[in-house]
Amino acid sequence: MRKDVEIALQRLEGFEEPSASLEQYETPAPLASRLLHLAWSRGDLDGWVLDLGCGTGVLGVGAALYGARVVGVDVDSDALRTARHNAESAGVGEKTDWVRGDVGSVPVRQVDTVVMNPPFGAQKRGADRPFLRTAESVADTVYTVHNQGSRSFVESFVEGEITDAFEARIVLPHRFEFHDEEAREITVEIYRLSST
Repeated sequence: MRKDVEIALQRLEGFEEPSASLEQYETPAPLASRLLHLAWSRGDLDGWVLDLGCGTGVLGVGAALYGARVVGVDVDSDALRTARHNAESAGVGEKTDWVRGDVGSVPVRQVDTVVMNPPFGAQKRGADRPFLRTAESVADTVYTVHNQGSRSFVESFVEGEITDAFEARIVLPHRFEFHDEEAREITVEIYRLSST
């Protein structure tokens, strides 16, 4: 299943005009499929899933491929349009809803699980904090991606506990004017947070 999801996610469209201020990078398919496979194996994709700051919908589409009912929320209407298209092309359009909203006023009261790849705070320090707050306010289980070395911050900031963690290497392509390399490989950390 994991390999099939990864292949499907590799076919999705990315951002047409990514925003540096929103730190818009697609979640790489191998990372997304690994995160989602863990969530599926833990039973965390059995109900409603919120893809918070969904962008083009990689995590949300992947969760729907695993059987979840998904709501994706993002502030960028162009990204949401791409997410809708991606869901349709992956055959999960009927299992997903894509809603424009800000992380501080998410139009969702309660879901079973949140999946997210929030901004790392490279452009705006602390940009991941509202995502963590909102995620914990609407779900008991959260999967989140952060810069390497973030564990102590996450542990001190969240109410729940980290039950699972793993590292992954991803490549950030040259996208914005301030990038001075063709591509840059970085290490990220993925956490499963639980308040139960």
